[in-house]
Amino acid sequence: MKHSLAYAQEQDAQDELGSYRKKFHIPKQENGALHTYLCGNSLGLQPKITKEYVQQELDDWANYGVEGHLNAKNPWLPYHEFLTEKMARIVGAKPIEVVVMNTLSVNLHLLMATFYRPTKERYKILIESDAFPSDRYAVESQLKFHGYPDGLLELKPRNGETLLRPEDIERKIETEGNEIALILIGCPNYYTGQVFNIKRIAELGHNKGCMVGIDLAHGAGNLKLELHDSNIDFAAWCTYKYLNSGPGSVGGCFIHERHARSFDLPRFAGWWGHDKATRFGMRDEFSPIAGAEGWQLSNPPILSLAAIKASLDIFDEVGMEKLHKKSIQLTGYLEYLLNYFLENEVEIITPKNPEERGCQLSLQLIRKEGKKVFEAITKRGVIADWREPNVIRIAPAPLYNSYQDVYHFVMILKEELDTNQ
Repeated sequence: MKHSLAYAQEQDAQDELGSYRKKFHIPKQENGALHTYLCGNSLGLQPKITKEYVQQELDDWANYGVEGHLNAKNPWLPYHEFLTEKMARIVGAKPIEVVVMNTLSVNLHLLMATFYRPTKERYKILIESDAFPSDRYAVESQLKFHGYPDGLLELKPRNGETLLRPEDIERKIETEGNEIALILIGCPNYYTGQVFNIKRIAELGHNKGCMVGIDLAHGAGNLKLELHDSNIDFAAWCTYKYLNSGPGSVGGCFIHERHARSFDLPRFAGWWGHDKATRFGMRDEFSPIAGAEGWQLSNPPILSLAAIKASLDIFDEVGMEKLHKKSIQLTGYLEYLLNYFLENEVEIITPKNPEERGCQLSLQLIRKEGKKVFEAITKRGVIADWREPNVIRIAPAPLYNSYQDVYHFVMILKEELDTNQ
């Protein structure tokens, strides 16, 4: 029976990616049992090889000092380049379009410095009404900085609905696009888990003369992305969620190839974005590197990049195709169990269509107070995610989560709901 523990165990035994679970540290409860960790959308688990990768740089720092920039096993001077091709494959981009640098909100500001160029006629920025707070703060501050505090334009669900309808997004761009300078969408939306057709949004936005950017904080390492083919202008993402690089680790940027040699584009500059051949000339005028690297400011934090490199090596070994396939199956299994056991207790607000979501399902409780139930399952070893005002986010990450993780979570949730009838 599909709703039995035996079925979950059978699926784990047949899972071609099942062995990768052993490559990650899974937090333990006080009693020694493993947590049911379903929070990769907030902070991914640590790969066991990360310590080795970081230790290598610590050893080289100890042994070489400043000479490690050239003589370390992985020389620090070009270290970020070691990540580029693998990151590009994860997001479906060309290497010239990708760079690992800074953190997400910093990168959004740097990219808006280039791609948000308001005029009196075209000055608005379009976002989701429930965009992640940091995105909203970044956008609002950009609008105020440029003198357009009333320039925020929101995509809102219809009354009584939670998700945005594609036709409403299209209508908004079509009717107000002449005043929109920038479209900046989170994909997936952090709260609902809804995935948007970014290629279609880019097409519609460009037809109206808008720039189009995407926040992929919850998309990179989760969705099967094709950023180059989507034709968006830029994207930014963090690496500590699905990409398992550690808390606060450095993020990534995508800038479409068509902008690679547009050296007249305004940007905030720093020496690491300067032409590598003359970077250490020290007296030269700024000459940006072609492609996304030209938006770099400072030399990167090597210890953070080492942690990213460890995770990217695992991703590259597996490939997004296999991860995407398992993700659909694992999240589908979670959806099935919730509907089978808790149809009258839990509402899944994330889209039902697998092409319109990643691995996250956002749950609202129908009859019980969600926060109290969330606290109860947490005490029983489930590490999930609560988002105000009333959503429990569950994200079975295909690299290290199992079918049994999903089964145990649903059984614990069911028992808590049954207990408090």
